Amino acid sequence: MDSKEKKIKLISEGNITKSLFSLGIPVILGMFITSLYNVVDAIFVGGLGTRQMGAVSISYPILQLIIGLGLTFGSGSASYISRLLGQKKNKEADETASTALVSSIVVGIIIIAVIMCFLDKILSLLGATPTILPYAHQFAMIYIPGAILNIINVTMNNISASEGATKISMTSMLMGAIINTILEPIFIYSLNLGIQGAAIATIIAQGITTLLYVWYISSERSNLHISIKNFCPNKVIYSQIFKIGIPTLLFQLLSTASMALTNSAASHYGDSAVAAMGVMTRVMALGAYVIFGYAKGFQPIAGFSYGSKNYKRLKSAISASLKWSTIFCIILEAIFLILTKQIVGLFSKDASVISIGVDAIRANSLTYITLGIQYIYATLFLSLGKASRGLLANISRQGIFFIPLMLTLPKAFGLNGIIFVQPIADVITTIFTILLVLKLQKQIDNAAKKQELIEESVSSNNYSV
Repeated sequence: MDSKEKKIKLISEGNITKSLFSLGIPVILGMFITSLYNVVDAIFVGGLGTRQMGAVSISYPILQLIIGLGLTFGSGSASYISRLLGQKKNKEADETASTALVSSIVVGIIIIAVIMCFLDKILSLLGATPTILPYAHQFAMIYIPGAILNIINVTMNNISASEGATKISMTSMLMGAIINTILEPIFIYSLNLGIQGAAIATIIAQGITTLLYVWYISSERSNLHISIKNFCPNKVIYSQIFKIGIPTLLFQLLSTASMALTNSAASHYGDSAVAAMGVMTRVMALGAYVIFGYAKGFQPIAGFSYGSKNYKRLKSAISASLKWSTIFCIILEAIFLILTKQIVGLFSKDASVISIGVDAIRANSLTYITLGIQYIYATLFLSLGKASRGLLANISRQGIFFIPLMLTLPKAFGLNGIIFVQPIADVITTIFTILLVLKLQKQIDNAAKKQELIEESVSSNNYSV
């Protein structure tokens, strides 16, 4: 059995927990490593001062927006590719993957060009104070153009996950992260490039990841054949990509908006508040990226099982994913609550930053247990092609509930209002998600039960014969 057959067998057969972790762990590590880029930036830049760390925090929402473009084409195509592979439509899967990658690059170049034309205005809108803006400009002038590599890497990460080839994601991201960690102190301090050195080091590291993905798609290891020849920009492919990708893009846009609102609200309390909320965002993102990565391992199994009408396996995958993601959230929540001061201390020695950061992380840790439910069910909707419910599930946490809360709570409760917006939004979102998924879960349970009865009947008839 060659590697291609093993990937399909892993998705379609075998112990569900083993399959989920085999597919999920490489993506988890890849996504975790992605979040480490931002953490490493903040830790090394934090040594330069509070304003410099605030500058990196201000630029973070722009990066999230750019990553959202990669997720739009990556996650949108991944759901469709998984279902096509489940239906053994390999040619259509090749065309979808090629179209998604080329389109993400073209759109990414256009959006980055627009951002660069209005860079300072955008940074100010994102909450840059007059003292933070010069450093944010220095960082973003280098970092944002190089973010086209992020788009390629995120798109390929999702496409690789759709065919079960998650090890390439882990290897590519790991190599990039190691190189980034080595280069950051060299460029920032040894070469005396300051905050610009952090941007240069990160771009070089992202470039290494991109080269590894190029090597992978050029080899015979992939089930998918990605090339310009397979670029097929037709209505069917784009409708499938955007049906799933647009909700994901809206999620990223709302995440960008929520971070911008947070930074803007925090700027009224000084540079220390902006830096502290940036620390909280990065720390919370570590766990969120892990759950997001696990959900990407769940996605091909869910999509393939649904495409092949294996509802029994789909039900098992949902149950196992909810269990393991929730267990992880409980463990991480405990770590964040116990080691809060030590964690914030890695980023800054400023007493004000530490004080605000500790309060923010502890408050946001209280509802961390809910992330598994939110992410797994949001991914389920997208994996099954349920666009409308996928849209609602994806925009509720950072949009429907977060934005109104951020516009009202700080006015009533000041800085504490800013700190507690996300925990309150998480509670409401979890209740909303459960209500949203009840009907679908019931349909899956009934279909799985019917499938079991059919299998038992066939087995009984075979035994009788």
